[in-house]
Amino acid sequence: MNQPSAAHERIMAEAERIQALGEAAEREARDPVNQPTINNWLEAMGNTNPRWKAGEAPPSMAQVWTMYGLGGKPPADDPLHGMMKVLTDEGFTAVLGTNCEQEYRRTLTVGEQVRVTTALESVVGPKRTGMGEGYFVTSRNTWYVDGADGDAEVVATMLFRVLKFVPKGAAS
Repeated sequence: MNQPSAAHERIMAEAERIQALGEAAEREARDPVNQPTINNWLEAMGNTNPRWKAGEAPPSMAQVWTMYGLGGKPPADDPLHGMMKVLTDEGFTAVLGTNCEQEYRRTLTVGEQVRVTTALESVVGPKRTGMGEGYFVTSRNTWYVDGADGDAEVVATMLFRVLKFVPKGAAS
């Protein structure tokens, strides 16, 4: 049986540290849910359902409201970006999205202000894949709005898994 490398031990120690921090602080969407953004999304997706023209956002837009935008940067405490940096620093420079599991609890309506938190679910590896050796990194995002009673209401969740790897043939 092979002994874990020093790099593996550093990676897993950082994964454990980041996981122990729990969810990153809530990050508020740049803008409230709004019809112009819904209209742009509908056009880009080719969605012509008239339901989305009357103040409701398709549930699959949950992530749209809290994206960073072209000039945006993740906060320093973002667990996914923190873990990705650790892996990059250890030479795992390539990224491949592997899967995404989303749950939509309800539609959003125009005027609602969305917030998101992110947590590091797991880091598994090293694994040898057809792309190269790397680590599977899974994060969990949770989107909230204020409910009628003022309490935070979960409206959507997403598990997002990527492979952060050293491409086959690349020097490690």
